[in-house]
Amino acid sequence: MSHFTAVILAAGKGTRMKSELPKVMHTLAGRPLIDHVLEKVAKPGINDVITIVGHGREMLWEHLGERTRVVVQEEQLGTGHAVMQVLPLIDENSSILVLSGDQPLLAGHTLQSLMEIHQKTGSSATVLTAVMENPSGYGRILKENNVFQGIIEEKDADVLQKGIKEINTGTYCFNGAALKFALQKITPKNAQGEYYLTDVFDILLSYGQKIEIFCTDDPSEALGINNRVQLAEAEDILYDRIRKYWMMEGVTIINPPSVFIDAEVVLGKDVILNPFTMIKGNTRIEEGANIGPSTTLINCVCQKGCQIEHSVARDAVIGENCLVGPYAYLRPGTVLGKEVKVGDFVEIKNSIIEEGTKVPHLSYIGDSRLGKNVNIGAGTITCNYDGENKHQTIIEDRVFVGSNTNFVAPVSIGKEAVIGAGSTITKDVPDQALAIERSQQRIIENWHLSKKK
Repeated sequence: MSHFTAVILAAGKGTRMKSELPKVMHTLAGRPLIDHVLEKVAKPGINDVITIVGHGREMLWEHLGERTRVVVQEEQLGTGHAVMQVLPLIDENSSILVLSGDQPLLAGHTLQSLMEIHQKTGSSATVLTAVMENPSGYGRILKENNVFQGIIEEKDADVLQKGIKEINTGTYCFNGAALKFALQKITPKNAQGEYYLTDVFDILLSYGQKIEIFCTDDPSEALGINNRVQLAEAEDILYDRIRKYWMMEGVTIINPPSVFIDAEVVLGKDVILNPFTMIKGNTRIEEGANIGPSTTLINCVCQKGCQIEHSVARDAVIGENCLVGPYAYLRPGTVLGKEVKVGDFVEIKNSIIEEGTKVPHLSYIGDSRLGKNVNIGAGTITCNYDGENKHQTIIEDRVFVGSNTNFVAPVSIGKEAVIGAGSTITKDVPDQALAIERSQQRIIENWHLSKKK
């Protein structure tokens, strides 16, 4: 296959999104629209990519980085005008793939087939089409004896043409020389005063050039994003694709419509995802993990065999065979070793908890390091903040902590120490010591009666 350059149209403001955010930066399954398109372009092996930006160019420039060359369209005067901006960068001997930055449902294999047909037929241009039951709003493909004759926009179509169900997706392949030639001849003679890229097809046909068609089997690939309703509809489609992909890879999903898996997520075999679970960001879940129900994981690593239910974790590492929940909250910086137990209504933040340690319930562990086989009693709190700075609590291996203990950091507890229930620990405790900090119990008889006098 000859050299291909991909040109992505991403200059539009997206007025109907009613947002200050550039349209292509709105997210779909945890990833900006433009990133979905860049990923699909990479699958056929295209490594020469030009993205045309306009509205929100600074944000886009920073986000795109080195993944693509960036060209600015100062005035948005139509799709044809946008492609004109890259003419100096186009090699006449190359093939050009033109696509929109707001069409995230295009499949990589569809682009591959489009490119192959374009090369095989030697056409000046190849149009990606789709057949839609309801083609309203799309340009229709005009054919005669199954030969491409042009594209008619819906506003210009007559009643018969509006009945055509094969539509223009807005994705094309061009011969570089043919595209340069045709773009120099289009004019803004229309109500909008814009240069339409689709006008190049009439010009190429008038010069006897061959134009091919490739129709995708999946019409959802043609869906563009122009408003938030369409964004939600596209997300439903993409989440369904993602769920089906992972189920075919050996993941069990109970009640699939209630489970949401972002595009960056990686799942191992024999993972079980229970209802009302959200797996977001770049989370990785290893083999045999059982997640949910009603669990949200964001940018987490969940190792083999861990079980998490009715809990939330963000930027955390959950070790092999850990038990988490119900109703636990793992905040950023949490690292759990093997077979750690984090029970109900426990919050952990920026802490390392080593193998076999148990934090069963009703506790807060922050900015701490807990060794192996530590037992944390109910209601234990690490008091890590002094009003100005955060401090660390260190609890060594095999420490037993009684219920309702407060550790006022910075403080260190030695190996095999025991902390009496109800203590507030402000000083370091040596290995194998017993630490108790509470006043002697007093009983005042007839206290209730004395208060009434």
